[in-house]
Amino acid sequence: IRGHRHRHHDADSPARLNTGNAIMEHPKANWSEAIITGLPAIDSQHKALFDMAASFRGEGDQIRVMQTLSMLCEYANTHLRDEEAMLAAIAYPGLDEHKIQHRKFRRMLSQLLDDSRRLSLDQIADRIEDLINGWFYQHILTVDAAYVDYVKAQPKRSVA
Repeated sequence: IRGHRHRHHDADSPARLNTGNAIMEHPKANWSEAIITGLPAIDSQHKALFDMAASFRGEGDQIRVMQTLSMLCEYANTHLRDEEAMLAAIAYPGLDEHKIQHRKFRRMLSQLLDDSRRLSLDQIADRIEDLINGWFYQHILTVDAAYVDYVKAQPKRSVA
């Protein structure tokens, strides 16, 4: 995004997300092997979301940024739906709690879309970085990681 300095974050840099009533702190990190689940379809979708989030840095204009933001939100919702369907198909016992986490993520995405009309391009890029490199990274590392062994223990035809 024009005029924005590129920042590299490691797991010690906190991301602040306004989730409505509370500001949540999450360390921010880039895509890494630490969040590979070993489930190719899920890993591919996770990586695509990080790649899309990274595209908000650099030169851009309002139209391109808004189109990319819309695509990111649509893709994220597709991923969440696919992941929930995979977990439902194998009767994952933690599915209800997982869906609650996904609802939080959807609300944050929706709020970002609503707010984006009033934000600068740099502010949009910062919010996406907070959301994907902060909250979503931690979600994969903890909440998604909790289902991996259960999924891998299922017959091959049942997993992503």
